[in-house]
Amino acid sequence: MAGRGDPPEGTPEGFPGGGEDEYRSVVFDEAFIRAAHLQEFSARERMGEHAQAVRSRSSWESRSGSRQAVLLVLLILLAFGTAIYLGVRNPYQPPLDQRAEPLRTTVVPLAPQGPVPGGTPAQLFAHSPAAEYRTGAAGINLPVAGRTSHFAESQVITGLSIAKDYLVASALEPDVLSGATVRPARLLIDPDQQEQFDRSVESPADDGRHALAGWLFRFDPRQVALAEPTARVQGVLRFEETGPDTLDVTADHTYTYALRPAVQGAGPAAAASLFTIHRVVHFRFDREDLRMHRAELLTSTVEAGPQACGADTTGSLKPLLAGASAPDAGGPAVTDPYATARPAAPALCGALAPSAQPSL
Repeated sequence: MAGRGDPPEGTPEGFPGGGEDEYRSVVFDEAFIRAAHLQEFSARERMGEHAQAVRSRSSWESRSGSRQAVLLVLLILLAFGTAIYLGVRNPYQPPLDQRAEPLRTTVVPLAPQGPVPGGTPAQLFAHSPAAEYRTGAAGINLPVAGRTSHFAESQVITGLSIAKDYLVASALEPDVLSGATVRPARLLIDPDQQEQFDRSVESPADDGRHALAGWLFRFDPRQVALAEPTARVQGVLRFEETGPDTLDVTADHTYTYALRPAVQGAGPAAAASLFTIHRVVHFRFDREDLRMHRAELLTSTVEAGPQACGADTTGSLKPLLAGASAPDAGGPAVTDPYATARPAAPALCGALAPSAQPSL
């Protein structure tokens, strides 16, 4: 007799244990049934016309995936709305694009008190205050730089380096000094000031805006030649932050050149003489200037001699060379161009301090 778990006919032949053993490990619990995608219709539902045996069931995974997608879209919309709100309410606004101010220039000729000393360049430098000055760009040293409240140390160094590059381009380049080109200096000027610079080159004027000597130094090559290719230089560079987006650099330097009369063709070289320029330039840099390696020049004050007070120095400087004397007594203020870190001479012309001349 068959057991309670066996079919009435007993276990079919050829199947050990019967078909029940094949599915003995399968457990059709409630979770399994609910997860099924297909569900059998009831007997009453199957009696309908064109009724199918089974119907599809939506899975929990599909519903869960749809909910996650909707939630993700909502989160994106919320983040986007928050960003817009904060952008509108943020009190900080980027700085406005302000145009550079025109350069203000002051050029003061310094007239000698007697004949201009002459000699060889080596003799003149050895007996002048420039004896210990360095040659060329080596005399323009960068100070120890550090960060400011809104500018990193690297940005401060960049500003100082641009200022030095301009000083070299405008006062030490032989082709600039001889009037052959102005390009090295012009390339370093803020584009807003280039029109003013070009007018100062083409039509210099003593109006406080267009004196060429305020931008760069130039000697008339028909009258003056360099007795030495490089000048002696000494001075300081200072920096300070003047606003969250502006860094100022002040350059206060004295340049001493060995000059002689220009000669055409072969002939003995004339005696050399020294010509000294004290220049203070106030630079300003915004972040775009630092990035583009350019500068805005705010003010430039130049005291240069020996020159005659009545000489037109708006274009080329007019040095008095060895043996020459000034036709007038000079201005009321005795000025030493080697004395840096002081206010410029207030007069339109000054008297060159005797101590500034070589003591031969």
